[in-house]
Amino acid sequence: MVIHLTIIFMITETGVICAANIYHQIKTGGGGPFNIIKDLRLIDKNLPLSIVGLLGNDDNGQCQRGTNSLLSSIHFDFNYLVNEKHCTLFYLGYLTLLDGLDQIINNETIAAKAQLTLPFVDHLILNEIEIGLILNQSFQQGTISQIEQAARILIENYGIQRTVTVHFDCGAVCVSRENNLNIECFYQGSLYLPQGYIKSAVGTGDAFAAGIIYGIYKNWSIQERLRCGICVAAMCLKDLTSYGGVGTIEECLQLKEAFCFRTLELTSSIHDIEN
Repeated sequence: MVIHLTIIFMITETGVICAANIYHQIKTGGGGPFNIIKDLRLIDKNLPLSIVGLLGNDDNGQCQRGTNSLLSSIHFDFNYLVNEKHCTLFYLGYLTLLDGLDQIINNETIAAKAQLTLPFVDHLILNEIEIGLILNQSFQQGTISQIEQAARILIENYGIQRTVTVHFDCGAVCVSRENNLNIECFYQGSLYLPQGYIKSAVGTGDAFAAGIIYGIYKNWSIQERLRCGICVAAMCLKDLTSYGGVGTIEECLQLKEAFCFRTLELTSSIHDIEN
């Protein structure tokens, strides 16, 4: 996927836009799978990575709108990926937005499609909007406690195998049954970042997911994975593109020393970044 970023400078008066000028335009790669594999390569140049997808045979960087709607099971050779490429983790993006793959379930809602696939998922990484779509609820004004309960429902009632990690403005929650099948919950606040640090939020969720995936690959503890995801996401925020701010894993984790983590309160709003 090719992303066209347009930076617009707006002049407003009493809340009304009086003028808008294009300040800067950037053409860059994007989309969840691209962002994550790009972030993982930036985090660790020695990490073994493979990608499966379709490319449009057209101008504009071999990008054709809707190409991956044609992606289907015939394009995945898991014997090759496992036996020849020695892959141990498989990330699928985006579930319910790939028309060809989603045809296994006809005429179903996004929630129904997601719920039917959850028992085949080891690690689910998503935001508060996406978990709301799965459960047919809205968590956009929710509390951290409500997010935790929603993640527990996916583990207990819908069959996620190992972890559900939900990220939001002020941090992340992970509900896990990795250790002896006992369900545990872990919390991690986001970083306090100085004024002017954030350039764009494009790709931040994917950067968080890349950090979690890297931690899983490295067999880190869940708390270490969450801190890694938060730090990689924070690095992403400092650039206009979806991956340009991400550095090596050492550079990302240095943010733990440079800035402080928020302390999460269960009754706090997931968007409460003032505390």
